Parts: sequence; C-alpha cells; structure tokens
Amino acid sequence: MKLAIVGGGPAGLYLSILLKRQDPAHEIAVYERNPEGSTYGWGVTYWAGLLDKLRAGDPESAAAVAEASVTWTDGVAIVRDERTVHRGDAGFGIGRRRMLALLADRAGELGVRVEFEHDIAGPDAPELAGADLVVAADGVNSVLREAHAEHFGSAVTSGRNPYIWLGTTKVFDSFSFAFKETEHGWIWCYAYGFSGERSTCVVECSPGTWTGLGLDTLGEADSLRLLEKLFHDLLDGHELIGRDRADDAAQWLTFRTLTNRVWHRGNLVLLGDAAHTTHYSIGAGTTLALEDALALAAALRAPTDLDTALTTYGKRRRAELVSAQSAARYSAQWYENLPRYMRLEPAQMFALLGQRHSPLLPHVPPQLYYRIDRAAGQLEPLRRLKRWLGPRVARAVHGRR
Repeated sequence: MKLAIVGGGPAGLYLSILLKRQDPAHEIAVYERNPEGSTYGWGVTYWAGLLDKLRAGDPESAAAVAEASVTWTDGVAIVRDERTVHRGDAGFGIGRRRMLALLADRAGELGVRVEFEHDIAGPDAPELAGADLVVAADGVNSVLREAHAEHFGSAVTSGRNPYIWLGTTKVFDSFSFAFKETEHGWIWCYAYGFSGERSTCVVECSPGTWTGLGLDTLGEADSLRLLEKLFHDLLDGHELIGRDRADDAAQWLTFRTLTNRVWHRGNLVLLGDAAHTTHYSIGAGTTLALEDALALAAALRAPTDLDTALTTYGKRRRAELVSAQSAARYSAQWYENLPRYMRLEPAQMFALLGQRHSPLLPHVPPQLYYRIDRAAGQLEPLRRLKRWLGPRVARAVHGRR
C-alpha cells in the first residue's frame, strides 16, 4: 500500500511504525507542517497499561519511551495551604518533544519518510494523489476532516473555564495540585514532572476569576509573575515558563471536546485528536491517540477490503472511547463546579477529586457522597449499589432536561 499520514504527532508517527513493521513493502510518508523539534505542550502523562500495549506493538520504541520517562506514585494537593497526600498507582511523564523525536527516529529506521515543514493544504493536495490510504492525524483543527465535516458528523462543544499550559523548572516527583482562593474566586493548578529538569503546569479557573484577576488583559510575562505569586508554595520559588513572547497576550484557551459520527470517508480516515478529544484533566489524550493507531493497524492487518477495515476500526474505537469520554465530561464538570466541594475538609475534598469521574457525585451532596464512598470501601454490596446507581441517576437527571 501507499500511505500518506498527515500530521507528525504521536498517533501519526506510531501508526507509521506499526504499519511498516506489518509490511516493510508499504510506502509510507508522514507530513508534518511544523519544523523538526518544534511542538506545543510540555509533557504528557500515561499509565503502565499503555506501555504493555506499546511493547506488543513495537518493543523498540516502547523501550525508548519507557527509558525517557519519569515515574510517580503519589498524588499531592495543597488546599487552603494544607498539604495532603494520596497513595496511588504508578504514573509516567515524558516530554512531548522527546517522545516525538523517539518515534520519528524509529519511523525513519524502518524506512518511513518523515517530512517536516511540509504543510498539506487540503484533501486535493498533490502529495495525497495516488495514495491507497490517507490518514488525517492533523489534530483537532484537522484541515482534511473539515473539508468533509458534514460527512463525518463533526461536533464541537466548548468548556467554560479558561486554562493555560505552562512549564516550570520545579521538578515534581508526584502528580500535584494546588487550589488557591482569591477575592475573585478559586484558581488551581495541576503539575507533574516529565524529565529531570522540567515539569508541566496547567492553570485553570472560572471565567469570573480570570477576568477579576486581570488575566484576560495581562501580557504573558505579567501573567506568569502573577501565577508564580499565587502558587509560590507549590513552585518553591521556581519560575513558570511560557512561550517566550513577553509582549504577547498569554495563551489562555477553553477546552474543545470534539466528536465525530463516523471516522472515515472513502480512503480518508481520522486518527487521534482529528477524530476525538477528551478533557485534559483525565490525562488520557496521548494514550487514546496511540490506542487509535494500534486499533487502525490491527484493522488493516485483517484479511478484508479497505472500507470494511476502516469501518471496523471506527466502530471499535467509538465503542472503546465511551467510558473515557464519560469520565472526561464528569471531570471537566467537577472543576467547573469546584466551589461545591471547597467547603469540605482538605483531605475529604482531595478524596472527591479522585472521584470526579463518578456520574453519581454531581447529584449527591458532597459530604454525603464522601461518607458513602468511605463505607463502600469496606462493603462490597454498597460498592455494587454505587456502581449501579450512578449511571441511572445521571440518565434520569439528563432525561428531565
């Protein structure tokens, strides 16, 4: 097959590796519009289960990613200047730039042609002519998808809260949170390490807090100084790092959740953020994109025609994404309704932070939910009741709206 993959993110690069390993005779080109080594974002997170899948797909790139990653096992939160710790499963962080370099190197070793600074303007680009399969891995703003948005059934919903993606020289050895109350409302930060020198910090707040603090008008340099003061105890005197554009406005965003009714049209198929997005607060974006690549490669390996393979891939992944998309939706809503939980003691509030994916939590008073959750930890029948009740309460509430 001749394959054109538009977008050199983790999903596109990893798919090229998988397909080249399946059949070295494949002619594969990856077109990335940005220069080599240039990427947005700081670090990405993933969990042990992903490494197992990557090892099965390509042991060499999995080993390189694992070696370049850092690990943590605890969650730490600062709430009203009180520090609490939650013991949890191991998580991993890796610099996005480092991950992309490793995957691009591996793809090149296998004979994939990776072309940087090569923009594909649309589905009629000459580079795509004659390709047996065109993969749109060009992100949430996919040009290839937008050319046929009506066919794909693309739908985008925007979140309420502004957020900004930053780096810091503070190296965190746990996944850390800080919640700060200001005269204009709450503002909070998620932070995690991705190398021995840097960490990621994502700052979020309500629209009222954002405008009340003046973050809607401050330039990047002034915004970073204000945020450093607010989160001084989390950062331990370390600086926050933006885009090095001190005179520009800070790059605050609101999260866009993208869904698509179908994932392919003819020989064009969607992959990663071009197909779906899930709120960053569940830390699953890169994992889900790589799982897309694994699923698409598996579908193309089956002895069937291309349309059937692409249909199978889309159906499988849409079904597998239901639980992650539900968790992401409830997680985003938890933060959008943060004041509801801030009357709790810090340890209790942090416990409910870990339960933010629950469909039952938004419909039960937080203090009562906390007591139910603690009791459910001891009683299996109550655990089963909680799992059974949550989706039914959520459906009943949504049905009345």
